[in-house]
Amino acid sequence: MKLVVCLGNIGDEYKNNRHNTGFIVGSLVEKRLADKMKIKFLYPDKMMNNSGRVVMPLVKTPKDLKNLIVIYDDMDLPLGKMRVSFNRSAGGHNGLGSIIKALKSEEFVRIRIGVSPHTPTGKLKKPTGEQKVLDFLLSDFKKPELEELKKLSKKVSEAVETIFTEGKDKAMSLYN
Repeated sequence: MKLVVCLGNIGDEYKNNRHNTGFIVGSLVEKRLADKMKIKFLYPDKMMNNSGRVVMPLVKTPKDLKNLIVIYDDMDLPLGKMRVSFNRSAGGHNGLGSIIKALKSEEFVRIRIGVSPHTPTGKLKKPTGEQKVLDFLLSDFKKPELEELKKLSKKVSEAVETIFTEGKDKAMSLYN
């Protein structure tokens, strides 16, 4: 089974939060690929930090791990950018950390979606300090930012399709 896990927090109060980027982009990707490929999209019904509990029962074998993609927000990337990566640490992302801990492996593909504002020259303007970071991640996207994510979802859809048809290495060379 091809599985795409989209990370976010449950509840209407989180619906348009930056930390819900996985849910937001994942739902757009799911609509784009619905008729093209047989893929299960999973939106964990637990809070972000407990995502691993929901993923673990669906990923039991090395083959399942190879057919797993996790889509999530990344403050180290500018809004509107994405990166395909494989076999990396959680990088401080608690939802991803929960999945790594539950699966006892980092050997799966991630699609990291940028959420940080940036200057015209591309320099990130991300907050520092634990409380400011938390406040930022739990703040809502502005309407133009949601439009930016909607545009990016086309590229993310293409990357998901490439990962499942031609492999992660091909996707990384095309989309990074």
